[in-house]
Amino acid sequence: MSDQPQPLRAIAASVLLAVENGQSLSQCLPPALARLPMSERPALQALCYGSCRWFHRLDDELQGRLKKPLRASDRVVHHLMLVALFQLRFSQQASYAVLNETVEACRALDKPHLTGLVNGVLRAAERTGAPEPSTDASRVSHPAWMVEKLRHNWPEDWQAIADANNAQAPMTLRVNALRFSRDEYLALLTEAGIDAVATRFAPNGIQLQQPVPVDRLPWFADGAVSVQDEAAQLCTTVLDLAPGQRVLDACAAPGGKTCAILEACSELAEVVAIDESEARLPRVQENLDRLDLAATLKQADAADIDQWWDGEPFDRILLDVPCSASGVIRRHPDIKLLRRESDIVPLASIQLGLLEAMWSILKPGGRLVYATCSVFPQENHRIIQRFRKQQEAALLMEPEVLWGRDMGPGRQLLPDPNSHDGFFYAVLEKPEA
Repeated sequence: MSDQPQPLRAIAASVLLAVENGQSLSQCLPPALARLPMSERPALQALCYGSCRWFHRLDDELQGRLKKPLRASDRVVHHLMLVALFQLRFSQQASYAVLNETVEACRALDKPHLTGLVNGVLRAAERTGAPEPSTDASRVSHPAWMVEKLRHNWPEDWQAIADANNAQAPMTLRVNALRFSRDEYLALLTEAGIDAVATRFAPNGIQLQQPVPVDRLPWFADGAVSVQDEAAQLCTTVLDLAPGQRVLDACAAPGGKTCAILEACSELAEVVAIDESEARLPRVQENLDRLDLAATLKQADAADIDQWWDGEPFDRILLDVPCSASGVIRRHPDIKLLRRESDIVPLASIQLGLLEAMWSILKPGGRLVYATCSVFPQENHRIIQRFRKQQEAALLMEPEVLWGRDMGPGRQLLPDPNSHDGFFYAVLEKPEA
């Protein structure tokens, strides 16, 4: 391959291939962006996110246009055509430019023998327009297993959930209440020419009408505000924080909820933040530093309490467990390519194991908040039901809140295209000894 810089579409096709092979966009996109001048990076990001978001619909169309699948060694060209189809169907890009530049990108990928195929497929796609998708799953651009699961769990809502997953998520902020009131910060945004409104449910949340780079946000570098979805901000409204408490954030990275806890109550005795990933903990520290907050950080598997716990129980525990992330697909469209149905049962086992471990280090009279960014009941209220069969003394608290659906145990937020992500919260209290 030549030393010439690769065209944008060729890079996007390589990123898409990496995602298909199991890498997340957060893993494979940053090194790809680093190869480009700053001015071209937003375009690459939009191509990669958009192609993942509409992958299943675009792939359905492309497979219908190919007489036979490409060889595995040419698979990157399949993705190159998907990127081009994304632009033809979902962008304002002139179609002649898409066609010409995609053929050039095919050469840049060292696949000159496929330029004729690429040209022919894309010309036909431009001429005939988008075909009717062959299945419901391709119409809503989700994997078939996920559509089946949504349909089964949410027969009245599955279509709305899928549509919300395909919408672009809004940019939502959490005002640092130690620095500004929400109204004060809304006024600062108005002065800066940034349109924004208060969130419906999160007391310190602000939703921007249009996303902006964080360096445009007033006092961002000085810790006035953080970027965090409204649903994630709600953790502090159900923890019932008070001065003198010892609090654990059990799966903390990247630290948004740890910081929200510290901002919500400035006189906590201690906040301990644990994460299994050594690579992600520095991000937690960066967030704490920018906000001028302090927590005890530990790298450990929270469930392995012998490894890290000092023997002093916690008054409050936030357990935001590893999950399918099915409630945040609009922010991470690569989940549709990465997640498998076979992941759910092992995840549920991890979730129940973490819940049992955290319960054992919760102080009598203490409160544990179980949270996921999932919309699948298997990871949510059914975990709580399974846990309470083992721990009959566990008290289920029903917080008096205006958000989410009452699932028996816990409350479920479904993704809202104009508001919050999909999220689940359940609140358990340990009886006094």
